[in-house]
Amino acid sequence: MKTRKIISVLLVVALMMSALVLTSCEKEEDVLTVYTNAEFPPFEYLADNKPVGVDMQIAQAIADELGKKLVIKNVKFDTILSSISSGKGDLGIAGITVTPERAESVDFSVNYATSTQYIVMKKDAEIKTIEDLAGLKIGVQLGTTGDFIISDEISGTEDEETGEHIKGVLEGTGATVTQYNSAADAAVNMDSGKVDVVVIDMLPAEIVAGQYDNFKAIELVYADGSKTDESYAVAVKKGNKELLDTVNKVINRLIEEGKIDKWVVEHTTQSSKG
Repeated sequence: MKTRKIISVLLVVALMMSALVLTSCEKEEDVLTVYTNAEFPPFEYLADNKPVGVDMQIAQAIADELGKKLVIKNVKFDTILSSISSGKGDLGIAGITVTPERAESVDFSVNYATSTQYIVMKKDAEIKTIEDLAGLKIGVQLGTTGDFIISDEISGTEDEETGEHIKGVLEGTGATVTQYNSAADAAVNMDSGKVDVVVIDMLPAEIVAGQYDNFKAIELVYADGSKTDESYAVAVKKGNKELLDTVNKVINRLIEEGKIDKWVVEHTTQSSKG
């Protein structure tokens, strides 16, 4: 009798555990998990401790299309792509610039915005090109295009075919780079004199510069006139074509309806108040 009772109890427990697992799976299937870094206005920033911005509205539109609940994970920028490629999250939406190197680890959607790098500096600074940053202390946001560009120009790069060293325009000049978790943090340190300039994407640069009376922002260009044009896209796990197709469908619709441009204006105004 005892054996039968024990077996019955074990069966009940097993059934309950199975039900819990099934319920958990069903809940997970109803969720779209988006990884972002809410330190990049107007695309993502915090309002009442909640990530908001252009990218978050794009994320909500995608979740609505899928009929899922949107869950946003606010993490460090340089961890986003690895989280998507490993399957921790469904989408990476954080003003992510498309590069060949990044495309090796994730698939990218169609582009939804374009930008270029800017230099934030004190108003009395006489800087016109990236070469003028020679010998200066430069602040950047960790893992961003500005970080990559400045770091490469300070340390130099390697030719992929020949392996030869390509000297950076700031290499050997005494210029240094300091990485911060946000452009706002970099700006605070520039204001206190710990760094001389900050290099970041155009809109965040303009917003940061507008929050200080003695700051200004100019486009980063090279002495030969070349610029740093770039495009933003949504990151999806490699091979997830079904999700990627849905993301592209939503982004194309939002572009056609003019909603992304509208959101950029709205959130630039809103985030500038901070």
